[in-house]
Amino acid sequence: MLRGVNFGGDSKVPFSPAQPTYLPTDFADHRTVSFIGRPAPLAEIDSHFARMRRWGFNCLRLLTTWEAVEHAGPGMYDEAYLDYYAEVCRRAGAHGLYVLVDFHQDAWARMSGGDGAPGWTFEAAGLDFTRFHASGAAHVMQHAYDPLLGGRQDSYPVMSWSGNYARPANGVMWTLFFAGRDLAPDAKVAGVHLQDLFQDHYLGAMQALAARLVDMDHVLGFDTLNEPGAGYIGKGLSDPIVRYRGPIWSALDGLALLSGLTRTLPVVAPGQGICGETRLNTDGVSVWLPGREDPFRAAGVWDIREGQAVALKEDHFKLRFGQPIDVGRDCMAPFFHRVAGTVRALRPDWLLFAEVDPFEAFMGHGFPDGCPPNTVNASHWYDLTTLVTKTFDLKGKHVLTGEPRDTRAAIERNYVAEMSRIRAAGDRLEGEAPTLLGECGIPLDMNEAQAYRRWAEGERGPQLWESHTLALDMMYNAIDQLGLSSTQWNYTASNRNDPMIGDGWNQEDLSIWSADQATTPGDPDGGGRAVEGFCRPFVRAAQGRLVRQRFDRDSGVFEAKIEVRGTATGPTEIYVPSVQYPNGHDLTVSGGQVVRNDAQIVCIVADDETLVVRVTRR
Repeated sequence: MLRGVNFGGDSKVPFSPAQPTYLPTDFADHRTVSFIGRPAPLAEIDSHFARMRRWGFNCLRLLTTWEAVEHAGPGMYDEAYLDYYAEVCRRAGAHGLYVLVDFHQDAWARMSGGDGAPGWTFEAAGLDFTRFHASGAAHVMQHAYDPLLGGRQDSYPVMSWSGNYARPANGVMWTLFFAGRDLAPDAKVAGVHLQDLFQDHYLGAMQALAARLVDMDHVLGFDTLNEPGAGYIGKGLSDPIVRYRGPIWSALDGLALLSGLTRTLPVVAPGQGICGETRLNTDGVSVWLPGREDPFRAAGVWDIREGQAVALKEDHFKLRFGQPIDVGRDCMAPFFHRVAGTVRALRPDWLLFAEVDPFEAFMGHGFPDGCPPNTVNASHWYDLTTLVTKTFDLKGKHVLTGEPRDTRAAIERNYVAEMSRIRAAGDRLEGEAPTLLGECGIPLDMNEAQAYRRWAEGERGPQLWESHTLALDMMYNAIDQLGLSSTQWNYTASNRNDPMIGDGWNQEDLSIWSADQATTPGDPDGGGRAVEGFCRPFVRAAQGRLVRQRFDRDSGVFEAKIEVRGTATGPTEIYVPSVQYPNGHDLTVSGGQVVRNDAQIVCIVADDETLVVRVTRR
């Protein structure tokens, strides 16, 4: 069983010069930045890995980005960064950590309000990213936020970055990335389709990194691409594109805005529906570079007539060769095979950790038929109500469905139901693929950063993180009930107790560690936040099939049942953390013999068909 953590949230932004998203920038230096030092300088890396192992993690989802590798220009790899990442990966293995390589992105790139792709991809597409914010083509914290004011600001609402998937900078780039050959056949650079240009270079960067890691047996494989978007693919030109927060766009609205037209759009808010409207691009800013034009307008998909945007081919993005386009079958499946072919050309046993649009996975569907062999369902899960509102309360309503959240048992049942839909998506993959929740976690600055204020006032102790611990405990209870592997989001080495700073990216603050908590010299758990919520016993390896495991944090009772298989070559291994058992623990074992019980590890060799283990506090 893999129980790990994402390392780290600030790997989305350059280390040198430091460019956290709360600081303004025009991204003019995007070709010369360096990501060496993300997720942490090498001088500090071993202390972080040792802490992760102490907390029971046995796996890392180790972040990188396409930009980190190929920011200088097409085919120009940052060799020093590749060496640095490989060394981080090697040291993780030395600490007993498996590694899942995550080529991360959110909302395409930093210039379009997220992270991931190099800035030169916009130039190749003909888009001027310096005009994104002024026109409304993207909502960019670096332009919207005033660091002199700090704190929460109406100009940059919580989680508003995710609305960029619906805005036109993302709409165009994702459409070109996954379906440019069919939907924009004349969109080429030096005779090369932009779809081929983008995918070839993305995979080339992945291959360059894979070549550095090929001899590391603890590297499990590669994520396909974090939380990919689909742009306008499969949507009618006038169909509304609705997210849980921000403007409601259509493809026609987005393309019109890029060409300098003002748009008036309805606005939605979490749990409120439509709550007003906004006018964007009132100055008539065209986002296309000089000498470049919208490839979709050039293809006769839409036009401007008497100053108004007019749809000419309403179903253009819905059809491929005259037949309905299917994002999974026609876009994601071929892409998955390309990723698999790229990394397995170097090492055939690498696993493919596949992701589709997270909202599709959340609904329990989205993986296409015909995925490559040895594909893992690496979908993400969050309690969206807590994530979007940065609050946790046992009384309230689900932010999307409006369903009551009135007891702990009801919320936990909801967690299990949502995760079950995600697991079912893996079950439908060829061979009933295992599910690893590639991301799951909570904001540590929730409830108006109350814990940080209490910390600053001198308060210490687990009660400081009571709400956080409860939320994490409920999350892991659901994970245990369903027998899922997971990598929690996240551990950020640069995190601070400041709502402006957080993980250094778009006011997210989900790190389970912060230097601001590391105030007691010699404390092995120093820097940890809500440690009691995620550091808990679990079966790390089973001598057969894990039938169930359950931990009651209040009583300290942990129980596990395993159906023993004679082909299993190693003992059952259970992590029993001193955080939960400060005075030691007692074991009751049926069907096996304890062969090790020290350093927070219990190993048991079965001597019957069923092994049952019970751990209690002394």
